[in-house]
Amino acid sequence: MQRTIGDAAGIVWKYLKTHGPTSATKLAIECELDNRLVQRALGWLAREDKLVLIQKGRSELIDLKES
Repeated sequence: MQRTIGDAAGIVWKYLKTHGPTSATKLAIECELDNRLVQRALGWLAREDKLVLIQKGRSELIDLKES
């Protein structure tokens, strides 16, 4: 399970690096990952302090922290 989540975190990280701020729903669609796996991947990246959440109106976007 840990490897699967880690792999998904890598996919999500690469997508965000290329495309910028994105909703969790769009991440699941674009990365072709199950919603639950995307949430776990986001948790993994958040634990590593690599994410920032952006409130845009009623939507919440996820982006990578600037290094």
